[in-house]
Amino acid sequence: MMMRQSWVLLLTLAATAATLCAQVRFHPEDQSISIDGKPFTTLHRGEEAAKPFLAPIYSASGKIVTRRFPMERIDGESRDHLHHRGLWFSYNDVNGVRFWENDPSYTRPNLGRIVLRDVKWKDGAESGTLSTTMDWRDPQGQTHLVESRDMTVYANPTMRVLDFDITLTAAQDVTMGDTKEGAFAIRLAENFTERQGGQIVNAEGLKGMVKVWGKRSKWVDYSSEVEGEKLGVAIFDHPQNANHPTYWHTRDYGLFSLNPLGQGAFDPDVDENITKLAKGQSIRLRFRVVIHPGDAETAKVAELYERFVGSK
Repeated sequence: MMMRQSWVLLLTLAATAATLCAQVRFHPEDQSISIDGKPFTTLHRGEEAAKPFLAPIYSASGKIVTRRFPMERIDGESRDHLHHRGLWFSYNDVNGVRFWENDPSYTRPNLGRIVLRDVKWKDGAESGTLSTTMDWRDPQGQTHLVESRDMTVYANPTMRVLDFDITLTAAQDVTMGDTKEGAFAIRLAENFTERQGGQIVNAEGLKGMVKVWGKRSKWVDYSSEVEGEKLGVAIFDHPQNANHPTYWHTRDYGLFSLNPLGQGAFDPDVDENITKLAKGQSIRLRFRVVIHPGDAETAKVAELYERFVGSK
């Protein structure tokens, strides 16, 4: 009897120790993710927004790097572009259906909805993966694309690292047009706007919206001072993605996005990029987001990008 009790105690202690060592946790009661007990972000199903999104997003030091509007109204924040919510992925021309400029309050035609229908979490020793399945539906409720997305969050004491592995599968024959309105995006906090001192730089060393917008690059970094701390947000485009290095739809007012499907919309001197998927065909896209202290140079973003490429 004593031996059995000892084994039960040992198993209980082992399970407790394993739980305590888990640094990245998903909280199903509110769909939030924490790292070392500190908030990182929350998955919003987005019924009211016509698409799922992550918001707010915190740095390792606890600063919010995403705009709070339209989920909240904060004094001093801009209130433009209702469809810019935290971090999201969508595209504005899928068989003529709009999934980017698609806030339900808009009166434009052919507004689609991205419907989250499955969420799963997988623990890891130093990371956790949130897997989702989403239907891209037109106004009549027909599904055009099925999106399978793995979002892997890594534990790190000074940075926040989030990987996206997205597969879009055609539920019917699909044509994705050439538009600048897409695709993988973050709406950054007001501190990151250029008028408040935000700095945009790409892998080629070009700086500022005028030089970075509509250009190809394998990564872009957007940095500024937030509550007395210099912080940066970098987005990486994987070399195996379609149309790599991607075009960047990055604006001076805090919109930070890349678009692997648009081309002629950014550069009138090149052909349009029309993506066609027959029913059942898929396209895979991978991105990494790094929220780091300092700017691109001090954070050695170029080296972080090479590590990302080497790890995949």
